[in-house]
Order: sequence, then C-alpha cells, then structure tokens
Amino acid sequence: MANSASTLIIPVENQVRELDAKLLLSCVAAERGFPVILGSRAFVHFEVASLPRGVYLAKSMRSLSNSMFRILRLLGHEIVAWEEEALVHPPPDTYFTVRLSPTTIRNVSHIFAWGQENVDLLQQYPQLPANMPIHITGNPRGDILRPEMRPYFDTEVEKLRKLYGNFILINTNFTEVNPFIPNVGLFVPSKDGQKKSRRGQAGIGMSREFADGLWDHKQAILEDFKQLIPALERAFPDLTIVVRPHPSENFKVYNEIAAKCRRVKVINEGNVIPWLLAAKTMVHNGCTTGLEAYALGVPAISYLATFNEYYDYEFQGLPTKLSYQSFNFEELQHTLTGILEGKLGVAGGEERKALIDYYLAAQNGRLACERIVDILEENGYGRKQPPSPPIGTFVQGWTLAKLKASVTNLNMRRPGPNRLSYHDHRFPEITVAEIEQKIGRFGHLLNRFGNIRVKQHSRHLFRIQG
Repeated sequence: MANSASTLIIPVENQVRELDAKLLLSCVAAERGFPVILGSRAFVHFEVASLPRGVYLAKSMRSLSNSMFRILRLLGHEIVAWEEEALVHPPPDTYFTVRLSPTTIRNVSHIFAWGQENVDLLQQYPQLPANMPIHITGNPRGDILRPEMRPYFDTEVEKLRKLYGNFILINTNFTEVNPFIPNVGLFVPSKDGQKKSRRGQAGIGMSREFADGLWDHKQAILEDFKQLIPALERAFPDLTIVVRPHPSENFKVYNEIAAKCRRVKVINEGNVIPWLLAAKTMVHNGCTTGLEAYALGVPAISYLATFNEYYDYEFQGLPTKLSYQSFNFEELQHTLTGILEGKLGVAGGEERKALIDYYLAAQNGRLACERIVDILEENGYGRKQPPSPPIGTFVQGWTLAKLKASVTNLNMRRPGPNRLSYHDHRFPEITVAEIEQKIGRFGHLLNRFGNIRVKQHSRHLFRIQG
C-alpha cells in the first residue's frame, strides 16, 4: 500500500504552534501507509513541482493562496484543508472576505472542521461550492490538548518550572499592530509609526471601517499590556512574569519593557502547551491560548481594560468567554490572587462547557488525527495517487511553480525586514534527531509508532514513513 498511496504533504507555517500536532497526524497517516512530507510551508512550496503527486493539506483558504492552489492542481495534487483560525474569528461577513476566497475554495476537495460551529459558519458562505464535503473531525491541535496527551510535555513542563519557578504567563496577539515585518500587519506603517492607507496582509478583505476600528482597538490594548507587564511585576514580587508574544509579532516592544524590569522574561520557544501547564495562570486578551488553557484545566484571565463589545465578544469572543474577565487592574489583581491562593480554579459552568463542545469536536474517543486519515482512506487516497494531469498542464504548473519560487527566494533575500528572517523566526532549524525524539515521546505515550522512520528530504523538509 505504501508504494501506491498518495503522498500526504503537510506544510507548517508556525513551528511552535503547529509542528507537534501535525507531526502526530503525520505518524498516524504513515502508520496507515501514507508517505508523508512534513516541514516548512515556504520550503514545501519551493519544491512542490518535484514532490510525488499526492494530497496537500492546507491550513487556510485565503485569497493569498490562489496562485499556489492553482499550481498544485496543475501539477496533479489534490488539496484538502482546514481553517487554522476557525476557533477565533470575526463575524461572518468579515470572516468570509478575510479568510475565504471563492477561487481558492473551488480547488479544495474536502474540508476538515474543528467542530459544529465551524460547519455552521462555512455553510453560511454564499460562494461555498455545491456539495462541498465538510467533515467534523476535530483538529490535531485539539488532540494535543486532551488529558491523555499531556504527559507528552512532562519533561518540558518540569524544565520550565526549574528555570522560571512560579510564574505568570502573559500571551500576546498583537500582530495586527505590532508585526514582525511591517507588511503582515493591518496597515503598513509610516516611519513615524502611524498607520498609512496601504493595507497590510492582515487587513486584506476587511472593510476600511472594520480595519480602522480594529487597528485602534488593538493599539489601545497593546498600550494596556505595556503598562500591565511592569505593574504585575510590582504587584506580585514573588513571581516571575513570562511574556510570550505571538510568533508573528515583533518582540522589540516587550524586550524594551523587560530591560527595565528584574523579573520579566520575553520568550517564544516551543509549543505553548507546556508553558500553560507550568504556569500558575495565564493572562491574555482574545487569544486562542485562552481556549487552550480552558481545555487543559489551567485558569486564564482575559484582561479587558480597553473594552469594545463588538471586537471583544463578536470578534474574539470564544477565549474571552472561556476565561475570567477583568476590566481593570484591580479586578485582575484580585482574580490573580484568588487563583494563586487556590481559591479559584479554571473558570467553570455548564455554559462554558456547552460552548467548547460546540466549537471543538474529538475531545474524547478517537483522535481527530485518526478521523482525518479515515476520510483520506474512504476517498481512495490510501490506495492510489491522484490521476496525472496532461503533460501540457503539468508543464504549465511546473513553470509557474519554479517562477513563483524564484520570486519568493529573491524577496526573502532583500535587505531590511524580509521574508527570510520572518521565515526563520517562525520555522527555525530542526533536526531529524529532534523529530525522532518527538515521535518517540508520542510512541511511548500511545504505545505505537515503533515502525515510523524519519529522513531528511531537504532543508526544512522531512519524509516520514511507516
């Protein structure tokens, strides 16, 4: 079966957020006969013309992927997809223009949904292709949150506790106004730091009114957090304050704060889950880690000193609703004290349980990874490759793939803020030995994957087979 099965191509954009979950999916698929190529999304795209025909697993269906999806189909690859940002999303009208493209979604053969809410949202999309198969499978990132999977992170949790002692974790998500490189924010800023009329990557598809309001709101919250970090250090002198910026953020603003403090650390290493498990509590504002903390049984607080009901509840409401909510520093200090003294646990209640059940499937029973591979097998991908395209079609796809790779390579090497530093920031070098170590931990935990083998396919890409 392994020789005839479609190659499963799994690109990873943000290593610290995606790699562990996608590696688990890779192992499940390889165990069931699928050859897997796993690695950096950019480097997958560089080599896509030379990869065996197979199934490309996309993390989104945005207009930014229109050209790559066309190339993939010209080369004979099938495309399946999930929506990486489906758990925290804007209202439907804005979500559809920001996260979905009628051109891109027409190239997708199957969609894997996080839960029922994801399905309900997608089915409202006016340009959803007729009879598009949408499968409620859950997501591999949800698998990693399950109670039986937590020992996977035990070594890292113990290491973090030894390094930082008792600490409060602050997770930020201000890429829209504090991007690692300017053009990935909502607006491309001028030299004085003020927003300009030219839209950045995060603002593509938004109305000007929505983008302006979101920029102003996020900028105000960023200022709140800049004041919050040193204030927490003063208020809790026995604790370390660990700031974990979003992988696509510029760390400079936080490093400048830490330089003026004694017990503030700015770190973005590894998956967020061991950090959550090692922390006493976590503070955020509308960040997906609020949901992750809830699923892990870790108390979390959404800090809402700047509050807008539309943006905070309609746009980023899920993690906020699953957390304690503090609208000023005094409330935050009181809630933190209750958590630290053991008087408050994870925010509970039937309403919160019903909410997470609506959004997140596969919290128990078979893993989401297993359910996804089931769908691939049921649709024949485990028995054969997709049909080869006509030679003229393939040549067109090959030519476009090489041209796109050349342009991207050129852009990545331009001086100043560039895509190479951004890529290396989000996908640092990782070795075969490190991948094998992760698989070994999964194997020990699940009593499987003993026959899985890893080879370096090329730089940043790995071949995983059973």
